[in-house]
Amino acid sequence: MMSCPLPLPLLPALHPQPTLTSDFPIHIGIKRGSDELLSQSGVTVMAPAAPHHADNNNQDSAAKKVKLEQNVGKPSRVIHIRNIPNETTEAEIIQLGLPFGRVTNVLVLKGKNQAFLEMAEEISAVAMVAYFGGCVAQLRGRAVYVQFSNHKELKTDQTHSNAQSASAQAALQAAQMISNSAGAALVAGAGAALQPANGGTEIQGGPNTVLRVIIEHMLYPIVLDVLYSIFQRYGKVLKIVTFTKNNSFQALIQYPDTVSAQTAKTALDGQNIYNGCCTLRIDYSKMTCLNVKYNNDKSRDYTNPTLPSGDGDAHQLLTSGGVLAPPFLGLGSGLASPYGVGVGGVGLPAFGALTLTPASPALRALAAPPMPLATVLLVSNLNEEMVTPDALFTLFGVYGDVQRVKILYNKKDSALIQMAEPHQAHLAMTHMDKLRVFGKAMRVMLSKHQTVQLPKEGQPDAGLTRDYSQSPLHRFKKPGSKNYQNIYPPSATLHLSNIPATVSEEDIKEAFTKRGFTIKAFKFFPKDRKMALVQLMSIDDAVAALIKMHNYQLSESNHLRVSFSKSSI
Repeated sequence: MMSCPLPLPLLPALHPQPTLTSDFPIHIGIKRGSDELLSQSGVTVMAPAAPHHADNNNQDSAAKKVKLEQNVGKPSRVIHIRNIPNETTEAEIIQLGLPFGRVTNVLVLKGKNQAFLEMAEEISAVAMVAYFGGCVAQLRGRAVYVQFSNHKELKTDQTHSNAQSASAQAALQAAQMISNSAGAALVAGAGAALQPANGGTEIQGGPNTVLRVIIEHMLYPIVLDVLYSIFQRYGKVLKIVTFTKNNSFQALIQYPDTVSAQTAKTALDGQNIYNGCCTLRIDYSKMTCLNVKYNNDKSRDYTNPTLPSGDGDAHQLLTSGGVLAPPFLGLGSGLASPYGVGVGGVGLPAFGALTLTPASPALRALAAPPMPLATVLLVSNLNEEMVTPDALFTLFGVYGDVQRVKILYNKKDSALIQMAEPHQAHLAMTHMDKLRVFGKAMRVMLSKHQTVQLPKEGQPDAGLTRDYSQSPLHRFKKPGSKNYQNIYPPSATLHLSNIPATVSEEDIKEAFTKRGFTIKAFKFFPKDRKMALVQLMSIDDAVAALIKMHNYQLSESNHLRVSFSKSSI
């Protein structure tokens, strides 16, 4: 079976939900009574040490699988979920069922890798089981199996409800509010807005209502409206403030209540906004209320639309930090279809199909820019007396895996460079266009060529074309490589790694000096002497030093690894 994303939450108009009454009180399942639940679940192999199941325990795994698949039970509001990871939370189980209707109870049996989910209506449970009958549900990358339980409701001992975590309480409350916010759900996946939990009035601040969001590996600019489009799915967004700190783009997002903030944090932390990049890292801010003075492209108070615009500069926001210009035309249409060629090779829902399901970093994306798929760069204004294919391979290899390099035979100040992936080509172009290399400002742009052709036999080339597709020096061959998290613009400070314990600071300084470089400052990492920072006199010197010193042999088994650093000494 194929795995697939969760569907959009059902709209109230299409799937009416009853108003909240005591008929469906919210409960959190506790461990007490779990063996009773298992013994009545209708899945025979689950009953612990039951005598009449002894023969079943001797069957092989294939027979068990057939037994489990056939014994799906009669329709019930209670759903049985098997094979869940040990770390699965109540919130994650709830999020599996939330798109199909209102969730009223949950029980997680972590020691047995199983869970029970109670829906408010049987029709919701039927829809959920039917949906996951055609595709495999996943939690934390593991396939889980969804079927009916023989129970008609989950009975839990309410005197022990304090044993459950506060996050589970909040998740169930959030599920209830999402299901009952009639009219707040928007067509085409705009999502259901959470209603304030204080009787209908907005809470203008409070503990754990403000989220701090850090965007890692920001290949594309993230504007305020993009953040609003994502975070408003989990509650009413009151205020947003964006800023740059420590060379990273950050945002503060205020909700009216802690339930909304907790739901957004649980669902979005670790997600990618675009495939392979723009990863959300979310925690709670110490602030209890944001003070927004201007409504512009950097800050917005949605409760006070009359604020002045101030001097916000959208163009500065879009072009700061070395990110690419927006690769999309607008949020209304271009992001509504899956993107099938991103990092990791996984096509995932765009804004229009975003659900509450958490996803593994670098595998799921919240949106998908229609990025040009060019992998070949045209590089010009090179110092033809100094540049070589190996030099270009090393320099451009900081931003991606270089496959081929061709210095043009009749125009040796220009070259074609083929990268492994389109986003690597964009990264290299963004960070190195107009960079001074060997005394000249290099120009980098996308080429119309799809590949770099190797010279035909007998064709004059003079060693100007090289194939590096099998090079052991590629930095990004492993999917989800940590090197993606350490990509920085060219700077005067270089990061050195793979330094053996036998090599001293003086040895490294001497190696740089012998190749004509003046060291301004040097520092080993305090907790890891395999790494160090070295500061050159200028960015120009650092670029030349990276080209010459990367893969420099320090010992019989250690070659120096060099990249640009965001730090200074």
